[in-house]
Amino acid sequence: MAILSRMLDCALVVSITPYFLERESFWFERNLKKILSAAKTQSFFEDNTIFLEKDRVYNFSQLLRKLDEMGYEKVLRVSEPGEFAKRGGIVDVFPVNSNSALRFEFLGNKIEQIVELPIKIENEKASKEFLKKKLKSQKLFSDLGGIKSGDYLVHLDHGIGLYNQELKIDNQKYYLLEYAQGDKLYVPTILERKLSRYVGFMAPKISRLGSPLWQRTKRKVKKEAEKLARELLEIAAKREIVSRPLYFGDDEIDAQFASTFPYEETPDQLQAIKDIKEDLEREKPMDRIVCGDVGFGKTEVALRAMVKAVKSGYQVAIICPTTILANQHFQNFKERLKNSPIETVLLSRLQSKKEQRASIEALKKGEIDIVVGTHRVLSRDVGFQNLGLLVLDDEHKFGVRQKEKLKKMKASLDILSLSATPIPRTLYLALSSLKDMSLIQTPPVGRVPVQTFIQPWSENIIKEAIEKEISREGQVYYLHNRVETIEAAKKLLEKLVPNVKLGIAHGRLKEKDLVRVMEDFQNKKVDVLVATTIIEAGIDLPNVNSLIVADSTKLGLAQAYQIRGRIGRSYIQAFAYFFYGQNLSRKAQMRLEALKEAEALGSGYRIALKDLEIRGAGNILGREQSGSINQVGLNLYCQMLSEAIEKFKSGY
Repeated sequence: MAILSRMLDCALVVSITPYFLERESFWFERNLKKILSAAKTQSFFEDNTIFLEKDRVYNFSQLLRKLDEMGYEKVLRVSEPGEFAKRGGIVDVFPVNSNSALRFEFLGNKIEQIVELPIKIENEKASKEFLKKKLKSQKLFSDLGGIKSGDYLVHLDHGIGLYNQELKIDNQKYYLLEYAQGDKLYVPTILERKLSRYVGFMAPKISRLGSPLWQRTKRKVKKEAEKLARELLEIAAKREIVSRPLYFGDDEIDAQFASTFPYEETPDQLQAIKDIKEDLEREKPMDRIVCGDVGFGKTEVALRAMVKAVKSGYQVAIICPTTILANQHFQNFKERLKNSPIETVLLSRLQSKKEQRASIEALKKGEIDIVVGTHRVLSRDVGFQNLGLLVLDDEHKFGVRQKEKLKKMKASLDILSLSATPIPRTLYLALSSLKDMSLIQTPPVGRVPVQTFIQPWSENIIKEAIEKEISREGQVYYLHNRVETIEAAKKLLEKLVPNVKLGIAHGRLKEKDLVRVMEDFQNKKVDVLVATTIIEAGIDLPNVNSLIVADSTKLGLAQAYQIRGRIGRSYIQAFAYFFYGQNLSRKAQMRLEALKEAEALGSGYRIALKDLEIRGAGNILGREQSGSINQVGLNLYCQMLSEAIEKFKSGY
């Protein structure tokens, strides 16, 4: 056990506010009398300071409450400024105005001893800078907008509780949180930075207030977050070593290609394009993720980068998880690049062996600029003369091993990953100083939210919905997610709408047949595509503006949201019909209600809070972090991770 340091007669503890964090410890010693005098007449100093003297009576419970109100974090054992711990009648505090932690020993409400502990900080300036960042990060990671009664919230000091309501007591607003066995916690709204929304893989366990379990859990998770922070910093340091020649800056070629984009770029798209341009004009190889909602223009951002790479003398490979997506990208790129000398080729199992060999030979000779393909591009026989940029679409469909294999292809390879799974805002904030990310959250200009209907199965409504879409010369997705009965579903539609051209798409079709039916649908030779969830990954089909889901209870929330994103990709009003059978479970009902709530554009982040955020976190942090995330919630975990990264980076 540590030997206690010198005894003190009195001690000043100040709150964690920017005003006090700007001042060094000797300032408080020099101005102690002025501070004590001000505390008698000025509310700021009265509310934000505690002066404790040996042998004086000071209400023990009131001291703990005041420390909480002044922003101090309750922990198991103090180790850093801004923390306090309670054990029996002993309170340990590490004041932000001191270089040492203090111990206050109470007998009832009387302070028996004040002791300076041998827990010190070496670098006061670094400590204050870290505390400022910590204060800022608490506010950023809190984000309580739109909370409802019944939501789980995490209190930094007391753990996970159930939010009941916001109420007013004596002109002060409070959040009321409920804990196990009827325990209640009133959190002043001025301290909402100590609260965060709970997001986890499953419903959390709620303990009683005052249980030491939360402090132990928080300490364990904090250590794990620090371990991950070190690993991430090591990976980032290794990336810094490799270099490659700079890409060419913007010129007429870039401007000419940009002019062929038929839409107006959104501010987020322009920012992502700028981010990538800056990456490519540096010597360090790029490793950036572009995250965004379905249909918000990630592909265009990638295409601009691909043109820049080719112009700079490099070859580009874009790898897609499915043959359908690879083929659609290839057709789209071919159309956009038709007036340029850029040579593009498709490499997948759709080509004959002879065609594949010819494409691979041309790649090795440098005759091909861009190859669009599936995992076939990763095969041993595929080589390049000068591969410079690799694009992954969709990033979360590729496993960790595949990503590592890609990075080993060439140490100086620039990698651009596109992710249709919205990365949690909190995770983005936590990793922003390590991972290069661009978020596309702004909907394209003129985009109209998809009108969503959730209702019991009705053949009449299905018939009306299809006829309504066909009458305005549009097309329809009819989702039937069972291959065994998909033909029966098609026959039902033939009976309901006999004059409509139907096509079938599912994963058990031969690849060439699947691509053929998708191309027929894209070329408007098919009016209604009866399909499984194979349509989840695809590109812009602006003419498809009605979606009918035969049994929506079979879909997860994230999947339903992604599939709804297949329609409404233009200025035309789109309609989504989610049907359900007679026996609707409570869970399925909640999923469908959440989908209806998230009707507004760019709602991927609201959906993410319930489903997609966890998937996004799992992809970036790794599934091994899921236990820690579940124990404290994603927001608090990311806050801990962010703080650990900043701590190690600053050398504090």
